[in-house]
Amino acid sequence: MIRDITLGQYYPAKSVIHRLDPRVKLVTTMIFIVSLFVAKGIMGYLVATLFLGAVIRMSKVPFGYMTKGLRAIVMLLMITVIFNLFLIDGDFVLWRFGFLRITDKGLKTAVFMAVRLIYLILGSSVMTLTTTPNDLTDGLEKLLGPLKRLHVPVHEIAMMMSIALRFIPILLEETDKIMKAQIARGADFETGNLIQKAKAMVPLLVPLFISAFRRANDLAMAMEARCYHGGNGRTKMKPLHYQRRDRAAYAVVWGYFVLMIAVKWSTSYYAVMWL
Repeated sequence: MIRDITLGQYYPAKSVIHRLDPRVKLVTTMIFIVSLFVAKGIMGYLVATLFLGAVIRMSKVPFGYMTKGLRAIVMLLMITVIFNLFLIDGDFVLWRFGFLRITDKGLKTAVFMAVRLIYLILGSSVMTLTTTPNDLTDGLEKLLGPLKRLHVPVHEIAMMMSIALRFIPILLEETDKIMKAQIARGADFETGNLIQKAKAMVPLLVPLFISAFRRANDLAMAMEARCYHGGNGRTKMKPLHYQRRDRAAYAVVWGYFVLMIAVKWSTSYYAVMWL
């Protein structure tokens, strides 16, 4: 499961999505996430599916590689579906067994929540897989630039995000190495009940935390040795500039968002007219 986590990893490819400005991809991801909560009914999710499918195809990232990140949230997905399936009341009871029952509204909500969660992971994965951590940091710092007037430490926030994204694949690789070493020494991480599995994780977590603190200390010493002093007066090796394709991408994503609102409004309108 450690290898299935794709957050923070970059997939190099020559695609239009890779060449877009990181600010465009950050804004597009936020708009897509908001649109998933705006979506109402099958038509809204159909529009979101077509938009996400087109973006994934244009990114040239293998779909199988992108869906690897979904394996890490299988338990969360199952819990979400089960809770919505059995705990939401509706007008019609579709299935009953003792105190458990599935209603029409519960089934609809469970399906839509599962689709929403899957699309959230896929949409975020498109951004991280097609954008390097440095580009994401520069894009976030540029977008939050106006907050500097309110004395918000924008550069420090962007730097922390960059370091966190860089440490994710490093720590995952370190976890895999420690786990293999402990298994070679006779550790068992698979069998036993929940308490036994939690105890078996101790030989894994202790060296992992020690390694993480050691890496953080080395990074801090390296930054001090290079006289790092924050974002004041610092220049960019590759300053961000909007290109024609970036403006076209903005137009497409805002058109998609307006379409989602129109679909939601029309669905609500016809529902009221039907009643």
